[in-house]
Amino acid sequence: MKIKQQDNALIIAGKYKGKQGKILKIFNKTNKVIVEKVNIKTKHIKPNGEGKKGTIKQIEAPIDISNIVLIK
Repeated sequence: MKIKQQDNALIIAGKYKGKQGKILKIFNKTNKVIVEKVNIKTKHIKPNGEGKKGTIKQIEAPIDISNIVLIK
């Protein structure tokens, strides 16, 4: 399957089945992709330095390439 960045993808399996988004990044060695606005995880970031605050950041986590199909 020829997958490139910025292609539209449809999730066909798992928790996010039926959602669509653009492919942001492809990991060829692990056969995983990051799809925009799918599989959002919360990451807590420690404060680095005195007087700074920690933050909570939401990032997209990778999903397996077998769980997506390209949309034309």
